[in-house]
Amino acid sequence: MLRPFRDVLKLLLFWIVCFDIHRILFSIHHYGKLKDVGLGEWLLAFIYSFRLDLAAAAALSAIPFLFRLLQYYSNWIWWRRLFRISLITLVLFLVLVQAGETVAYGEWNHKLTSRVFMHLSHPDEVARTANYSMIFWYILYALIQLVIYIFISRKFFKKTPIEKVNIRHWFEWSGLPVTYILAGFLFFMSLRGGFQPIPLNINAASYSNKAVVNDISINSLYFFGKSYLLYNRSEIDAFIPKVDKVLARKTVEKWYSYPKEHDNYFLEDSRPNVVFIILEGWSAEAIGSLSKNKGATPNFDRLTKSGVLFSNIYATSTTSEIGNSSIFSGHYTLPEVSISMQPEKHRKLHCLNEDMEAWGYHSSYIFSGDLKYGNIGGYFMDHGFDVVKDETDFPSDLPRGKLNFYDRDLYKFLIQEINSNKKPFLQCAFTGSTHAPYDQPKGKGKHFTGEEADFMNSLVYADNCLGEFINNCKKYSWYKNTLFVFVADHGHAAPGMVDPGSGKFYHVPLLFYGEPIKKTYRGKRMNVIGSQADIAATLIYQMKGKPARYPYSKDLMNPKVPQFAFHSIIRGYGWGTNKGNFTYYMEQKIVGDNTYSKKDFARERLNCSYFLNTLYEDYKKL
Repeated sequence: MLRPFRDVLKLLLFWIVCFDIHRILFSIHHYGKLKDVGLGEWLLAFIYSFRLDLAAAAALSAIPFLFRLLQYYSNWIWWRRLFRISLITLVLFLVLVQAGETVAYGEWNHKLTSRVFMHLSHPDEVARTANYSMIFWYILYALIQLVIYIFISRKFFKKTPIEKVNIRHWFEWSGLPVTYILAGFLFFMSLRGGFQPIPLNINAASYSNKAVVNDISINSLYFFGKSYLLYNRSEIDAFIPKVDKVLARKTVEKWYSYPKEHDNYFLEDSRPNVVFIILEGWSAEAIGSLSKNKGATPNFDRLTKSGVLFSNIYATSTTSEIGNSSIFSGHYTLPEVSISMQPEKHRKLHCLNEDMEAWGYHSSYIFSGDLKYGNIGGYFMDHGFDVVKDETDFPSDLPRGKLNFYDRDLYKFLIQEINSNKKPFLQCAFTGSTHAPYDQPKGKGKHFTGEEADFMNSLVYADNCLGEFINNCKKYSWYKNTLFVFVADHGHAAPGMVDPGSGKFYHVPLLFYGEPIKKTYRGKRMNVIGSQADIAATLIYQMKGKPARYPYSKDLMNPKVPQFAFHSIIRGYGWGTNKGNFTYYMEQKIVGDNTYSKKDFARERLNCSYFLNTLYEDYKKL
């Protein structure tokens, strides 16, 4: 019985060696992100990673070990073949995950999470998002690791015949299930992390205040597997803070019971045409008028001098489909939940076009890429937009990038749509040239190098197109009665700010611009803390509608409005007020970014828990 346990140890060691090889290749590829990490701190990743590595190795070893064990009790050649097949299949899966993480990390700045499953449901989207260098590196790293891992496996598990157990009595066959049960118990306890009451989680591998070092330490396959389980959950109760639900609801309802009536109307005409421009990934931290990074957005910055700029607005999450649903339905999102992918729930939310349809508005939404991503197109069609168009409706002879048609042609197409539609209108366009693979034409103006250069240079081009669009709009009669709303769908890494666990990562622009804005409000900078989810109530009040249809949306022009913004981060959530912000990782159970004083943090963390708990209870009722 003892001989098979040598194979258990060899299997576990084999996988751990594979994990460490990936860490080395990952570190080489992302050497630039490790410039502030000392050698000693980097080497600690290979120590702190052991418990998660052992857990992942145990999960990978269970099936191959069964076939290996059967070789001790039978000479049937297929047991050896099945052992090889299962081992190579698992190696291939591991390689695909590890190579994918290595390549995607340069854009995402975090490990592969549940969002990848949404991407994988549309493989063509993945191929179009990746540039040729990403595809090259993915294939290269996959091949390198595959060759190395297969070579090591042959050294660990030679093809020499295994000495068969000498069975003389029928009861000696009991050694087979007993051995596997004992090995299974060892695998289970390794996967659980021991006998302690709380099972192992990714916090076991976190040891540094530098996110990239922790990401190296945390086992990629373990993280990916946990993400898959969370992705398939219909409920996330285990991650919701435990608070008094009655008190939580009373507290949140009190926040939203602020006096609703006020006279801060920035619109001359309460029913102008409305054009929403959803700016793909336009981080406020990359915009000159909102950050220290200057030079990429001179046209947008110029528009802020004639509009109403909200300088402290935060995206509700990290992806486009969540950003769009939050903007148009005035609703926050939960960690790891994409409500646009759940028609049975998002159909119960109100949407801006539904208010405006009652006022006689024509509604249209245009994207220059594929709207099946995140069910964005389905969300807008379910809510009754008159027109929903994507890349299939653009002239096929236009030049384009891998992911979508360029912003310049999107804006031209948008103007054509406006001119062909009846008035008044709610016209929406979602840009795409600031999304990877950043294959847009070169923009006129500053050229960026260094950190996030590809994104910043795409922003230069996108800003050029935005300036041209506004100048072209001025040629048409409808321009004088049109309000433009510029807002990003989510944040993005920018020079000096690349951590997706930082509150600033979710800082996005929100600008109301156009002739319908009163002259006394032009150039105003509003510093109220708010969210994408607050746009709906703000706009509807300005148009003298009924913001109450958006119960989680706050009117940002109301002087009595409570100032806070909740957002979900990668595997966690964040909370911001006028006194600071913090982020919290649900599985690691650690606070990430925190700018609150010790006293304020205790209170605001409780407030955040109240809000999240109430939001989740209402979500389950949808």
